[in-house]
Amino acid sequence: MQLFVRQMNEAMATDILGWQYDKPYDFYNNEQTEDAMKEMLDGSYYAIVEGSDALIGFFCIGANAKVPAGNQYGVYAEDLVDMGVGMNPTLVGKGNGFEFCTHVIQFIRQQPNNPTIRLTVATFNERAIHLYKKLGFVAEKNFSTGGTEFMTMVKKD
Repeated sequence: MQLFVRQMNEAMATDILGWQYDKPYDFYNNEQTEDAMKEMLDGSYYAIVEGSDALIGFFCIGANAKVPAGNQYGVYAEDLVDMGVGMNPTLVGKGNGFEFCTHVIQFIRQQPNNPTIRLTVATFNERAIHLYKKLGFVAEKNFSTGGTEFMTMVKKD
């Protein structure tokens, strides 16, 4: 795959907000709302495309990559760059995650000061956790909200 980072636009955001994941990953499904669209177009979201137009996935950095409830548990106390990712559901579970996430990490690492990257993942998502460990992330802190347990992971290397 030849991947490129593009600033999120309305057409891409509309497509992404309509993605539907199979159970148990339907936890990550979104809704087409004005607030969701506004968030995706606020400058913190980027699209990953293959070639010139095939939408592979997206990522966000900063506050939108955090699970808000984690703030009350102090899991985001360290000043790190938070990363959130999502891949097109037609590509999930087919061995594309390593290349996809590596591309995102390389983009973030180009920022000034080569920031340390943190992500938050639902602990039931063992497939993603396995991938993140292969990418050099290590488990840091756990917290629960709304009946779902999450963990933060930090890229160590």
